[in-house]
Amino acid sequence: MLAFVFPGQGSQTAGMGADLAREFPVCADTFAEADDVLGFSLSQTCFSGSEQELQLTAIAQPAILATSVAALRVLESEGIRPSAVAGHSLGEYSALVAAGSLSFRDALTLVRKRGTYMQEAVPVGVGAMAAIMGLDFERLDQICREASGTTQVSPANFNAPGQVVISGHADAVDRAIALAQERGARRALKLAVSAPFHCALMQPAADRLTSDLVATRFNDLSVPLVSNISASALRTGAEARACLIRQVTGAVRWEESVRTLASMGVNRVMEVGPGRVLMGLIKRIESSIICASAGDAASLSSAKEFAA
Repeated sequence: MLAFVFPGQGSQTAGMGADLAREFPVCADTFAEADDVLGFSLSQTCFSGSEQELQLTAIAQPAILATSVAALRVLESEGIRPSAVAGHSLGEYSALVAAGSLSFRDALTLVRKRGTYMQEAVPVGVGAMAAIMGLDFERLDQICREASGTTQVSPANFNAPGQVVISGHADAVDRAIALAQERGARRALKLAVSAPFHCALMQPAADRLTSDLVATRFNDLSVPLVSNISASALRTGAEARACLIRQVTGAVRWEESVRTLASMGVNRVMEVGPGRVLMGLIKRIESSIICASAGDAASLSSAKEFAA
């Protein structure tokens, strides 16, 4: 059973999508459509923009979505379709496009707003995120509780065994890092992000995005989507919309999501979009699942053989 999974923010790289647009007309059309919807040349930013440009949340989110959907459309043109889908944070929007719940145009509009709202929710420097390696979820949750006081920090991404990302006020994140190191963390480092995602500080962004999501049409899904916020399989558009609202402030439960896919019978996963981060995480979570990437011209050329 084949599943498609879609990456989130952090997977962007300068030049992404350029080879897709050169090699596949459907990809060139996808980027042209994105430019039209957004009112600026997202394609030029992806193909020849700087890493600094692509790190801006309001740019990175639609850029990753467009690159993921471009690759998805190549797979669809080859008759390659999944039995289930999932996405890491932002990647859930790409997954909903794949499942026929969201149109590409609506998804682009939403993620552009989502990125803008997130960037504006917290002044630069007030928030931070950090990756903690080598501690279990329970101990790290306790550390976050101890580090919180007048300022807050909480788990943001449960990515894989022994790999958790925390998010919150910068000083609380610093306290949590120090506590984690004292208690045996193998590694603890701050991430180069422009906002503290998936924590209570994102509530202003969630409030603004909710009205946009409510005003957007969500169809019921053609294949089940394992939500990264609930780690359960969704079938209806109403469920999908509700989970997108919750994920702005809620923690990404990626490890549980992958285990849910495995319990559904998924034994092959294709990471559709830029980067290969999710493949690495999946191998650590469920080593029996065979993974492949489908994010550039070279990997897409062998996708049909993998999916057969």
